[in-house]
Amino acid sequence: MNQYITDKGGDFEKVREFFKKEIASLRTGRANPAMLDGVTVEAYGTRSPLNTLANINVGDSSSVLISPWDKGLIKAVEKAIVEADLGLGVVNEGDKIRINIPSLTEENRKDLVKKLSAKLETSRVEIRKLRDDIKSKIEKDFEAKELSEDDKFRYIKELDEEITKKNEELKELKDKKEKEIMTI
Repeated sequence: MNQYITDKGGDFEKVREFFKKEIASLRTGRANPAMLDGVTVEAYGTRSPLNTLANINVGDSSSVLISPWDKGLIKAVEKAIVEADLGLGVVNEGDKIRINIPSLTEENRKDLVKKLSAKLETSRVEIRKLRDDIKSKIEKDFEAKELSEDDKFRYIKELDEEITKKNEELKELKDKKEKEIMTI
């Protein structure tokens, strides 16, 4: 592995982790606390992530229970979940909130797959940006006579192979999530 790819290895990992986090928030018809990761609640004069204000548990395969640590925040938590427009049924049970996950229709599943594909493309764009950065650095070093022409072409070939591998990893994650979404 050449040093240009190694130097940007952390950036590639950030793109992969970002994609994993993004697709975790897509619901699959089964209860999953990660669906609420993007929900922020207006509490104590500031917006805070829901998971910092409440305990989130899976009740059964079709419901999630949210128990705010400060029971005075129950209305604010309920409002934040409704405003997040996740397509979930929200039930205030007094000291906790139950979120019912409706079963997905075929149309919902197809929409989720479209969103999943859009998230994949966004991640691929980021990978291409990293590729362009690395390639321009290789070209710059070649122009400055710090690399031979053979090294330049070898490094670019290694870069293209690495980019192909990274895109395949993202596609595998997408395919796995798509299978979860489409499974009834």
